[in-house]
Amino acid sequence: MDRELRVVLSARVFSDQKCFGPGVSQLLKRVDELHSLRAAALSMSMAYSKAWTVVRNAEDGLGFHLLTSTAGGKHGGGAVLTDEARQMLTAYDEYCEKLRAYGEKLFEETFAFYDDIPKQEVHKKEERYAR
Repeated sequence: MDRELRVVLSARVFSDQKCFGPGVSQLLKRVDELHSLRAAALSMSMAYSKAWTVVRNAEDGLGFHLLTSTAGGKHGGGAVLTDEARQMLTAYDEYCEKLRAYGEKLFEETFAFYDDIPKQEVHKKEERYAR
């Protein structure tokens, strides 16, 4: 019976509060792609008000603005990432990639014994949830 273990890592950046992580990163990338916080939120099945809360909380924790936005109206509004937001995204992506690579290497070294342990079905599927 083959079972392959793997490690899944994610990083969150804190100041006095959580201020940057996978959710903020994804939201900012969508804003950059769609030029709109509303469109970015919609593409993530997120309420627009929730998206604003995510951005504001991140900005409060980081101490700088992530978006420059223009109000809607006849010509429509939009949102653009600040230079600082782009720097955060670049640094965060680089950090996550290094963390992933190191984490995989460390996991393989630390859990090398696992492949040598004989595996068997411990519980039949119907027994797993029986009480």
